[in-house]
Order: sequence, then structure tokens, then C-alpha cells
Amino acid sequence: MTRIKKSRNTNENGAKRAPRTKKAERTIARKKQDNGNKSGSRQSVGAQPQSNGGKAKKDPRIGSKKPVALTLPTTKEAPIAAVRAVKQAPLTDEQKLAQLENDPRLNNLLDLLEEGKTLSAADQQWLDKQLNELERLMAKLGIDDLADADDDEFTDDEDLLAKFDAGEDLLKQYQEDDK
Repeated sequence: MTRIKKSRNTNENGAKRAPRTKKAERTIARKKQDNGNKSGSRQSVGAQPQSNGGKAKKDPRIGSKKPVALTLPTTKEAPIAAVRAVKQAPLTDEQKLAQLENDPRLNNLLDLLEEGKTLSAADQQWLDKQLNELERLMAKLGIDDLADADDDEFTDDEDLLAKFDAGEDLLKQYQEDDK
């Protein structure tokens, strides 16, 4: 087979080219007519500015820039500004004494001492301080532990019998009131 150099010219069997037209006669290609909305139009539909006194309407979909916590709070805490220190009336000596007597830590430490266990230095120091405060309040109020214990013991059989009779009378009176 013989080699033939390829050319760009077409022969008579090839596709025919359109005849050349003058530049002035050519039609100017127009831009394709747009149908529908532009791409990304969902986000810009509500953002059409209005001329009402120079103020544009704010897009309602744009929210607050305040950061939002993504985790649930573990404890419910009131804001510090909202919580005010309420001034309480100072406790009376009777209230202080009742508070000391009902202190669970004091009761637990006293129970440990009664069992014969030794306390740590910090616990012992705290216990001594509380007991001193308890004694001071009792002395201030005129309460004596020994006097209360002596009231329960009757030295005379007649006193014991009189107290029993008084209790019996109170019981009868209560039963009559109940009816």
C-alpha cells in the first residue's frame, strides 16, 4: 500500500462546508433565554430589599449569634446575678442549741467515741469545738444536764405514786374528750 499524505482539504466525496458569509450578514448569537430561578435561589428568595425608609427587612431565618450548649447541664444552677443573698435573722440561742443537737456529723462522731474507736485529729478538734459551743449555749440558757437527769429519779415512793395518779387522770380526761 502506498503512503498518501493526509490533508485537511476534503475531496468531492467529503462533507461540504457552508459557504462563507460576510461578517455584517452573520446573526449575532444570543445568550440562552433563562427559564426558572437561578441556582441557589432557595436561600435568596426572602432577601429582596424593600425601600421602606431606607431600612431593609431582616431575614427571619437568621438566628441569634449566641452560643448554644450542646450538652445537657448536669446540675440545675441559677444564674449568679439572679441569686441574691437573703439576709436571715440571726438565730436565737435556742435555735442554735437545737441545730447543734440535731447535727448528724456530731451524732456520728459521738457514737464512734461510745464504741471506743479513735478519731482523726481533725475530727477530734471539730468535735471538741462543737461540744464547747454546746456547753456554752447550755450555760447561757441555764440548762443543766444533771438537773434534768435528777428530775427523772424519784427519791420518794409517794412522789412516784402521785405522778402515776396524775397520769391516770390525764388518760381518763383524754378518753372523755375523744368521745
